[in-house]
Amino acid sequence: MVLYRGVQSQLSVDMALRSERINVDVIRILLADDHALVRQGTRELLDQQEDLKVVAEACDGKEAVQLALKERPDVVIIDFAMPRLNGIEATRQIKSVAPNIAVLVLTAYDSEQYVFAFLEAGAAGYLLKDVSVDELIKAVRAVHAGESVLHPAITRKVISRFARPGDKQAPGNNMDQITERELEVLRLAARGMSNRDIASELEISMRTVQTHLSNVFNKMGVGSRTEAVMCGLRKGLITLEDTA
Repeated sequence: MVLYRGVQSQLSVDMALRSERINVDVIRILLADDHALVRQGTRELLDQQEDLKVVAEACDGKEAVQLALKERPDVVIIDFAMPRLNGIEATRQIKSVAPNIAVLVLTAYDSEQYVFAFLEAGAAGYLLKDVSVDELIKAVRAVHAGESVLHPAITRKVISRFARPGDKQAPGNNMDQITERELEVLRLAARGMSNRDIASELEISMRTVQTHLSNVFNKMGVGSRTEAVMCGLRKGLITLEDTA
């Protein structure tokens, strides 16, 4: 009887763990890089995470666009230099049709002109290929949560560039419906604060922060925190002082 109870208890634990694994929200990822070895290594690293799954791979920019529209991943990890279509143009095409897909750049190119071009195209994050595995995993989760991933040294330069008068207007057309609370969350996001930090600052839950940001994204017609901050700067909803 004692043995039976022990087996029954272990089965209950196993079932609970199995149920917990099943209930994990999985982030679906598309890898776009013209080097098969890079894709394979990145895939193996990401697939080891319970909440991450690579659902497709593209070896050039055109295929990346096609697979993004077919598979509708949550996150696209993309390089710049690829055949047929470079990463910037591929990002632009993906975001124009599927703005809710978060694009994370993973490249060897660190020139500011590429950073600016990718962000203008709608990328939510920009990493160099020398990042650690942990940094990449955190970045994937961050852009999926609507956060931005930018190197701290270039963040203010990027914001200043996008805030200059004469920049093209963002596509959103419901910004007059943004509430004061949503604007407050956006301003804290513009400072580079994480969802957790914003929740602590405003004494609200992380889920509420995510809801406010999601509402902002929908009203602005954007798909990431980075785009929302850029759009807010262009429209005068936030200022450079809000990003300090």
